[in-house]
Amino acid sequence: MRPAAPEDMAAIAEIYTYYVTDTVITFEETPPPPAYWQQRLRDLSDRGLPFLVAEADGSLAGYAYAVPWRPKPAYRHTVENTIYLAPGRTGQGIGGALLAELVDRCAKADVRQIMAVIADTGDGTSPALHRRHGFTQVGRLTEVGFKHGRWVDTILMQRTLRGA
Repeated sequence: MRPAAPEDMAAIAEIYTYYVTDTVITFEETPPPPAYWQQRLRDLSDRGLPFLVAEADGSLAGYAYAVPWRPKPAYRHTVENTIYLAPGRTGQGIGGALLAELVDRCAKADVRQIMAVIADTGDGTSPALHRRHGFTQVGRLTEVGFKHGRWVDTILMQRTLRGA
């Protein structure tokens, strides 16, 4: 686990492209180019928020970051987390390691609440991962996304960081 660097953005764009084009896990419909990811890295660095990568066998195996939850100033201590793994890298503990490190770094960045907005694909892996790391389900938004010919709910999960 390490902080993301500019040279990681092409691999991150490639990982995300798979989820955009082949799944309903993200509601994006057009994969953003590496330049988008370069800007995201700069923005999160400027805000003091974590953007992490995990490597395995000499390649990028996944990434995680925290972004501001909403733009209004009163939300400044609340973030939304994101975790994506390279295809074929699930079930290896990488997501858990990324989430644990992300939570730790968020606590050090004066974050009080971490929100997870998880597309309900029928696979309970992501909610289970978040529960193992102290998140609780706080809501569900029904049929808020339409992608690949189907309506998709989102599950809202939240973790409070004590002492933030």
